[in-house]
Amino acid sequence: MNRPGICVSIVDGDLTAIKEIEPLVDLFEVRIDLIGDDWPEVARNLNKPWIACNRLADDGGGWEKDEASRIDALLKAIELGADIVDIELRTKGLADVVALIKKKAKCLVSSHDLSGTPSLDSLKEIVERQAAAGADICKIVTTANSSNDNLRVLQLITAFPKEKIVSFAMGPLGSVSRILCPLVGGYFTYASMEEGKESAYGQIAVKDLRQLYEMVKQ
Repeated sequence: MNRPGICVSIVDGDLTAIKEIEPLVDLFEVRIDLIGDDWPEVARNLNKPWIACNRLADDGGGWEKDEASRIDALLKAIELGADIVDIELRTKGLADVVALIKKKAKCLVSSHDLSGTPSLDSLKEIVERQAAAGADICKIVTTANSSNDNLRVLQLITAFPKEKIVSFAMGPLGSVSRILCPLVGGYFTYASMEEGKESAYGQIAVKDLRQLYEMVKQ
């Protein structure tokens, strides 16, 4: 990407709002677990590449049905044109799921820590496991309990120069890592469609984030 990459998380079926922000977006994340039954209609109307994501409640998502139907929805997303599928590192039968995904799409293997930020060595081990699982993109999301946690997740990006990595920390203290992620070599960062439509704690609205990146260019 020639500019800092922004992936906007779609959490509802407001197609008008999606079209309005589309020029600011490099790719979308279709949150199947948050949009609900209308998610295929949203996916069909996107004109940018998109990631299919169907997150369990334990990973900060809203999917409450069984695991088999969760995976089925992700595979349906591929048939609807998903360019990338997000699958959690701790998914049961991960190797089989990754193999199915990679027949027609790229695979983002993700790991989330909703309580804190592990040591840099522990984070490196997670990336190594993601890569070994066949990840085209490795995503590490932690929770910032101190400003130092930002440095740790950003150091992870520079530790793997040959991998495509998305690494940042959630929460108010983690906002700086969300902003800096693509500026220090991260593949992209995540933003919300607008204030009040965050899919995760600490997300910044895409208009604000893009404006900030334009200021950095100057």
